[in-house]
Parts: sequence; structure tokens; C-alpha cells
Amino acid sequence: MTTLYDLQATTIQGKEQSLADYKGEVLLIVNTASKCGFTPQYEELQKLHEQFGDQGLRILGFPSNQFGEQEPGANSDVQSFCQLNYGVTFPLFAKTDVRGEDAHPVFRHLTERAPFLGFNTDEPSGKMLHSFLSEKLPEWLGDDSIKWNFTKFLVNRRGEVAGRYESTVEPLSMTADIEALLSDAK
Repeated sequence: MTTLYDLQATTIQGKEQSLADYKGEVLLIVNTASKCGFTPQYEELQKLHEQFGDQGLRILGFPSNQFGEQEPGANSDVQSFCQLNYGVTFPLFAKTDVRGEDAHPVFRHLTERAPFLGFNTDEPSGKMLHSFLSEKLPEWLGDDSIKWNFTKFLVNRRGEVAGRYESTVEPLSMTADIEALLSDAK
């Protein structure tokens, strides 16, 4: 059975990176975009990186242009945008597909292990995203694929998916879950 550590991805600088390099770390894997209503989440992701990086949290950003073409630039544009606007210093990977036939193996692995459980429609952003997808892309709600930018997967130190957090979940609201995984023995 394939594990997350058997996979690799291309960094935003164009180098192949094995996810085995992150063995023993807690990972927060996120599909991102520069022109999305959720783009300000980069700020909170960077805060988590700064707060917990020395304790073993690694945030891995995977830009994707699959949702409303909200990541139209080249990899160099994405990297510049993230650094200039949000001071991002956590690893970014090359633009990639995260859903559909061409979905990157990392996201196929994650979505197979963490099904889509719906949006919190008691919150305005969850209600809005659910309504938008119901109207424009209803077929997307019927499977476990990524639904929109800034879907987040929390992975424990053993490489197991510990949680899936949809686009509407603010990264800082995940702090307690992150702390619990960081406190697990290596």
C-alpha cells in the first residue's frame, strides 16, 4: 500500500522533492491560489509556520488554477506574490491539478483517506460556498475530491491523515489539533 512518504512533488523552483523528507514531521498540506477570496489565509498559514515550525510542523502549499482560474501566473509569479504579500517562507510546490483525472498523486492519496464531509453551512462562508457549488458545479459535491482553494489536510508524524479542513476553515482555528499532533511522540 502506498504511503504519503512514497510520493514526490516538484517544488516551485522545479526540483523533485520526496515527501519522505518530511518523515516524523506534522504536515499541513494546502492547495492554494493567489486570487481567491480565501487567499488571506496565507497570513494565518505563515503564522502557524512561525509558531510551530521549530516543533516539527511543516506547511506545504500546492498552488492550483483549477478553481475559477484563480492562480493564473507562472510558478515564479506565485512565489513572488506569496513572499511580497504574505511573507510566506514555508515550502511551496509547482502549480498542479488537485482534482480530476490529472490530480497530483499527493491529493489523490489525501482525498482517499479523508473524505469530504460537507461545509459548515451554519457559517456564512460555508453556506456561500455550498450554495455556489450546488448551483454551478453540483457534481463536485458528490465525491471526495477537493472542492475549492485552501482545502487543508493535517497529517500526523506517521504520515497518516488526521483531518481534512475545507476552504472555509481558518488555519488558526486548527491550532489545538496541530498542538495535539505535535505533542505525539515521534
